[in-house]
This record gives sequence, C-alpha cells and structure tokens, in this order.
Amino acid sequence: MGVTKTEIFTEQQNRIADLAKAFSHPARVAILQLLISRKACVCGDLVDELELAQATVSQHLKELKRIGIIQGEINPPRVCYCINPVVWSESKQTFGSLLDTFAHTESCCN
Repeated sequence: MGVTKTEIFTEQQNRIADLAKAFSHPARVAILQLLISRKACVCGDLVDELELAQATVSQHLKELKRIGIIQGEINPPRVCYCINPVVWSESKQTFGSLLDTFAHTESCCN
C-alpha cells in the first residue's frame, strides 16, 4: 500500500478530505440519512434498516465515528448512534466555504 503523504497538506485540507470521506460512500450517506430522519439515537436496528451485513455497517459506523460526524454510546449489548451536531455544523460551514471560493463566471475550458 502506498504512502498517502497527508503530512504535505495543511491541517485544513486534511480535515476537508476527512469530512468528505463521510459522504463518499452510499452506505455512509444512507446511515447519515437514517440517523437524521430519526432525530434521535438509533440503537442496533441499522442493519435491518439498511439491508447490509453487520460487518459492513460496523465498518461504516467506525469510519463515521472516527471522523466525528456521528457519536455513539456503547452500553453492551446496546450501541446507540446519533449525528454529532458540532461536527455536522463544521461540515456544513466547511463545504459551504470551499464551494463559495469559486465565483462562477466564464469557464476557461470551453
């Protein structure tokens, strides 16, 4: 496996890439949509709702939690997850700012 060389990029660039990773797989998008639609912590029924293997859901939850966009509480046998509102706001602001840096005028590539 190659080296990612993340150290050559700024902390902000690495964070934007991390936040983008939360939205870069349809299973993670589906998990986020499910958590948002429930407006509460979701415990255990994600596998049934998404019709994905437990291992697949667990891997995506692990990545979303690593990024910080979801938060979870582990009280075996229950594991509950919900959107982390602080990181959700950070994502909204970060992507808005990034997308706003391009002032669309004429395209140089016709």
